Formats: sequence, C-alpha cells, structure tokens
Amino acid sequence: MLKLTPYLSFDGQCEEAFKLYERCLGGKIAFMAKYGDAPEGQQLPAESRNRVYHVTLNVGDQVLQGADAPAHYQKPQGFSLALHLNDTVEANRIFNALSENGTVQMPLQETSWAPLFGMVTDRFGTPWMINCDKPA
Repeated sequence: MLKLTPYLSFDGQCEEAFKLYERCLGGKIAFMAKYGDAPEGQQLPAESRNRVYHVTLNVGDQVLQGADAPAHYQKPQGFSLALHLNDTVEANRIFNALSENGTVQMPLQETSWAPLFGMVTDRFGTPWMINCDKPA
C-alpha cells in the first residue's frame, strides 16, 4: 500500500504551525521531537535546541508531517495542501482559522464546481485550498 504524506518545512515556527493545524483540522499530534532532545542536541547553539526536528500530526487516517529546517528552508511554492469537505460550516471554520494573520488569495465562495472554494496562505507560509463539495 502506498500512502502520500505531505512534509512541511518551517524556519522556527513548526511547533506553532502544527498546534494550529491540530486545532483547526481536528487532528492529534502523535509525535514531536526537538533538536535539543537528541543526544547531540546540547552541542547545538541554544537558539536551535527548541526547534522541531520532526512532528507527526494524525488527522483521521491521514498524516501531515514537518520540521524546522533552517539550514535549507525555502518559502513554500508550487504546491497547495487541498482540503476536501462536505460541511459548509466546517469549511468556513477551517478557512477562517487558516486565514488569521495569513493572506487570502481567493475568499471562500461558491464556484461552478462547489458550494464553497477558497485559497489562503496561512501565517506560516503554507498554501491551502479549501474545497467544500455538495453534501452526499
């Protein structure tokens, strides 16, 4: 069985981002480790020890992972995380949470293919597309 798992990179905001994603996506952080927790972590500069070297967020049977990657961090580009829902109230709640201090590229609105669709880049730089299908 093959399972795709998005892996997001951050420049020091990974823990804060994943706590937001845990809250707004209704998931559970299953694992989070910081550079300072590793055996060689105490040899790192103090400002690096509290950065996340790996986090796993379980959302139902799906997984989102990430880390702070300051040495090779690049602003996300060329992709979006797409969320598909069939509940307009939940779509609005998630979109609003991700929009807080972020940048809305397309407000959540009715389109020719969906009751609600919108695009936002959250305050951590992660691009999202929220698509709310018609209820089953």
